[in-house]
Amino acid sequence: MKRFSLILICLTIGLGTFAQELKLKRRKSDALTGSQFSKLIADTNLSLSVREEMIWQEIKNGNVPSFLRKLSPIEINKVINTKTYKLIIYTIPDYLSIGSDTNYFYIPTTPMLAQRIANLTHTLLPTKTMVDEIYAQAVIKLEPQPIPPSKAMINVPVFIAHQEMILKQLQALGNNYKQGNLTAGNKKDIIISNKIYGQATPRVVIYGWHKLDGKAIQPVYNKHTNTWADYSHGVRLISDIGYLNGKKIKLSGILKDPILHELLSDEGVITEAKYPID
Repeated sequence: MKRFSLILICLTIGLGTFAQELKLKRRKSDALTGSQFSKLIADTNLSLSVREEMIWQEIKNGNVPSFLRKLSPIEINKVINTKTYKLIIYTIPDYLSIGSDTNYFYIPTTPMLAQRIANLTHTLLPTKTMVDEIYAQAVIKLEPQPIPPSKAMINVPVFIAHQEMILKQLQALGNNYKQGNLTAGNKKDIIISNKIYGQATPRVVIYGWHKLDGKAIQPVYNKHTNTWADYSHGVRLISDIGYLNGKKIKLSGILKDPILHELLSDEGVITEAKYPID
């Protein structure tokens, strides 16, 4: 067993694969529940920067449900230049939330905060290719629940309304839903992409929200500035440690590789697999 800062890698005996755990601080027994936190940040007088700092402190202090901490493996198989590759990557099983297993709140963020959280946990945000693979291999596929566009869609009360819609979907599944199952279709993803850079104004790039037929509602889109975070955005964290043909490898390194990037990117090499935080 070997520790990589906040990522724990351990051999799963008998399966020939590796399990990973997102290791944050232990959640305190008196930490805020998801509904308590959502009410706290629903104050319309809060600035975006203050709200995001409050979110950061909760994540940094470990106020994250336990079911999100055990990462789900995603297997990617591809033939490149006649050579067969098998890559295993690891993702949190659902979108990042604050609170407990019984009372959690999906928390949309700007890409800057999402990147800070990724840095904290030694993870990456997904590429478009990763999002597609996660959806294809998800155990739970939810029908997207869009709310009509309005100026209010960036406000917490709409975040809360969408949260309630998703929870009703999960509750309707009954015993067919188990926390920790790989879940998708409930949010769009903040993704890493070459489209982050080269813009006059810093941007967020979003993609996904697949329908049950497998088609994404949201094509790759970078027209919002990097201060935009609406109810439909989710933060999906991917461990930077994966296994390529059984050997440990960094995904950030694969994305820079002139050949292997095809395993994770359909837009060519991605040299900057992150958002600029400043």
